[in-house]
Order: sequence, then C-alpha cells, then structure tokens
Amino acid sequence: MDLAYVNNKEKSVSFSLAKNEKDSSAFSASYVRKPFYSFIKRGLDIVCSLVALILLSPLLLITAAAIFIDDPGPVLFTQIRMGKDRKAFKILKFRSMKMNAEKIKASLMKRNQDKGANFKMDHDPRVTRIGRIIRATSIDELPQLINILKGDMSVIGPRPFIREEQRRLPNDRLLVKPGLSCYWQISGKNSLPLSEQIELDRKYIKERSIIVDTKIVILTFTHVFTGKNE
Repeated sequence: MDLAYVNNKEKSVSFSLAKNEKDSSAFSASYVRKPFYSFIKRGLDIVCSLVALILLSPLLLITAAAIFIDDPGPVLFTQIRMGKDRKAFKILKFRSMKMNAEKIKASLMKRNQDKGANFKMDHDPRVTRIGRIIRATSIDELPQLINILKGDMSVIGPRPFIREEQRRLPNDRLLVKPGLSCYWQISGKNSLPLSEQIELDRKYIKERSIIVDTKIVILTFTHVFTGKNE
C-alpha cells in the first residue's frame, strides 16, 4: 500500500477524531433519555423481527442455498460491531463476498469510494454474483433480524460499525441501539460525506420517536423497491 496515502489518511483520521470527541461531549451532555419510548420500541422490535423471520423464512432458505451454490462455504458472515454504550456484538449478514474477501481488503483501500466511515467501491472484485443481487435488494441484511430479536440491535437506529470505522465517528452515536436503517440510509447512504452522516445520526437521536421510526421504515422500503438502495 502507498505509504503517503496511509500517512495522509492517518492525519485526517486524527484531526477528525479530535474534533468529533469535542463535539460528542457537548452532544452527549444534551442527551435526553426516553424510557417509555424505549420500552415500547423494544416490544415492537421483538414482534416485528419475529414475524418477519417467520414470513421471510422461504426467502431466507432460498438465499442461503443460492449463496452456497454460487460460492461454497458458510452462508452467513459474522463480524464484531460496536453497539449501544460501546458494547461489542456479533452482527449477522448473508455472505455476499468471496471466502478470501477480508484478506485482500488491504490491497483495495486506495480505491475506497465511500465518503463516510466505512469502505465501499464500485465493482468490488470481492463480491460474488449472488452477492451483488442481495446487496442491491438489502437481502444480505435480513439475518440481522436475529440481532434485533436478541436485543443487540433495533429496527431503526444508527448503523453499527467495526471498531476501526467507529474510531472515525463520535461515540455519541452509541447512546442508542444501532439499527437496520436510519436517516442517512434514506438520504444518500454511502455518497454522503462523513460530516453529514454524523449530523444525521445526531438528528435521529434527538428526534427519535415511534412516529419518526415509522417514517424511516416506510422510506427505507421505498428506497429498496425503487432501486435507490444501491
């Protein structure tokens, strides 16, 4: 990997981290707990995830079989992500990449096209044929319904990142449970710069309510079914 690229990236991360920590302290101080909302939301998370798992079970089985036929190996991909109050948990996803994907990620870092905290690139050579389909339709995220049922995640909340990616983000986004979707998933997703992703996560934490969650769910479905999810 290009050393100049690495050094510049490290300087950028250090500067952003320092600024994020300062802003995060101020935001965290204004954080308002909503126990009644949290109680109702947890109940809805359990019901929605359980019903969805039952209704979508044929799709889940077909997807698992297609992944294995296309690229033999485990059909689920697990990864440690950062959750509420910095508690790490193991996220579940359908595997959309080749078995050696993580090994070749370092060699692709210079081609990262994501403006936010995570790694994304067009025509990623690590993605399988089935992987492209399930990513475009967000089917790869469906196993996270199990994470929601367990209580690691919620249907709506800031997306969870790995430790390395979370370092570029303020910890105030960990004041609430991470979710399947949130404001920035329906506002441009990975095309948004890091600063806008941070502001949208904070916007959700401030405005969170059952009404807001319902609106995000509806808009998420709209994005998926109209092809705006890619």
